[in-house]
Amino acid sequence: MAQFVLLIIFIFIFSLQSCGVDGARNISITLLKNALAKGAVCLDGSPPAYAYSRGFGDGADNWHVYLQGGGWCDSRGSCLDRSKNEYGSSTVIMATKNGTITFRGMLADNSTFNPDFYNWNVVYIFYCDGSSFMSDIEEVDPVHNLTYRGGRIYEAMMDELLRMGMGNAKNALLSGTSAGGLATILHCDKFQALFPDSTRVKCLSDSGFFIRGQYFTGADLREGRFYGVKLENLLPTSCTTKFNPILCFFPENLVKDVQTPLFLIESAFDQFQLSENVFNGKSLSPSWYNCTQIDLMLCNWTDLQTMKDFRTTFIQTLKSTIVDSSSRRGYFVHSCYRHGHITENFYSTCSSLFGNNILANKIVAQAVGDWYFDRSKFEEIDILNDLPRKCSFC
Repeated sequence: MAQFVLLIIFIFIFSLQSCGVDGARNISITLLKNALAKGAVCLDGSPPAYAYSRGFGDGADNWHVYLQGGGWCDSRGSCLDRSKNEYGSSTVIMATKNGTITFRGMLADNSTFNPDFYNWNVVYIFYCDGSSFMSDIEEVDPVHNLTYRGGRIYEAMMDELLRMGMGNAKNALLSGTSAGGLATILHCDKFQALFPDSTRVKCLSDSGFFIRGQYFTGADLREGRFYGVKLENLLPTSCTTKFNPILCFFPENLVKDVQTPLFLIESAFDQFQLSENVFNGKSLSPSWYNCTQIDLMLCNWTDLQTMKDFRTTFIQTLKSTIVDSSSRRGYFVHSCYRHGHITENFYSTCSSLFGNNILANKIVAQAVGDWYFDRSKFEEIDILNDLPRKCSFC
């Protein structure tokens, strides 16, 4: 009890000092133009993009590579639409962001908000292929000139980072959010293979544990969501030899075979999975829409029961997947109604003023740091709240 009180006092002091000053910084966006020769291009044929912040001090030899998320396109029409926005075109990325992106949360260089990774080399890889960096189709769509090359983008980016010196890292971390969190799981072992055995290499998936949930309503709809995604043959054979390849886009069928240490940050009431019709299996009735996309206060009893059922399925699925109880695996599963954490202040001390991201007396940043540097294991699920919470943070 005394330890918890001291933690709250510590967090309270830092939050009062820091809320409103989140350590954010603007970083220039770079187009990887040499990727064009490799055919590693966005949906519209433009070169892929990244933002890089150089490490300093004792973090100069450490690298954090972040994969952006943003859903998927599963048809020619949806990919065409995507090719005209920032999730399918680096031309649009540069235009809409004025050539810069803001680094927050785990990407920030503020030691108060990001104590273990603040001075690392940080690379933010933009997502412009609609397939979680997994597509590699040689043929260009003859009607709309669309290119499906996410797998090549990932490889071209890794080649560029190795050229920049990442291969000499003492510590390396691959992370991503949402579709990028799924990509992190899919590419985790390949990322580790880039480094010598002496390098500590781990992966962090943020809101990337999308469930099929066989016994929760809508499993077929969730499975069907990925049928049109251009995956080609890049899914891991350790999974495709056991399952229909489409099932290998679900982490519940992937994580057991990932050899590299992996940490999951999730909400048991993931906002995307509950609000997206194809993930929750419910028709978007006015009640459900108002409940999941406008305000939790508008949920009726039936809506809340569906959410509770989702939570039960989500936790059971995750627990059955994480069969390795060693420090190679870690997870932080809370009950806030949200999707995405590590590029926002939910990750850091600031939001802890509200008590939203504390499990086992640790905030997300502490849990991840302790796990990454082997200071302690962390496998915690909020078992006290069986209804979603609307959480505030700075």
